[in-house]
Amino acid sequence: MIFERLLVWQEAHQLVVSVYKLTATWPTAERYGLVSQARRAAVSIPSNIAEGAAKRGQKEFGRYLDVALGSLAELTYLLRLARDLGYMAPREHDALDPLRAHTAKLLWGLYRKMRPTRE
Repeated sequence: MIFERLLVWQEAHQLVVSVYKLTATWPTAERYGLVSQARRAAVSIPSNIAEGAAKRGQKEFGRYLDVALGSLAELTYLLRLARDLGYMAPREHDALDPLRAHTAKLLWGLYRKMRPTRE
């Protein structure tokens, strides 16, 4: 599929894999709370990139990228919350953050390319 060739999708996919591994160590009491929400937010990022890439036209793709950006912002907060609650060590957060930040940089760049002007 075309989306699999996009570096931003590849990075977002790696972010999902990392989030799944990390959240497996969080408290079982959070299985249906923070764990589920963090995983859903993470999965939403590459899913929306993939779905948007399958749509026709830049404007439509841009709309899906916008949703992916929102999910990335949500995930960023959830990871910070988990760190602050002690569900993950600061070093775990710091180890994951470069991948999250690089994904954000790539996603924002593609979004700007697909939606160069504000509506």
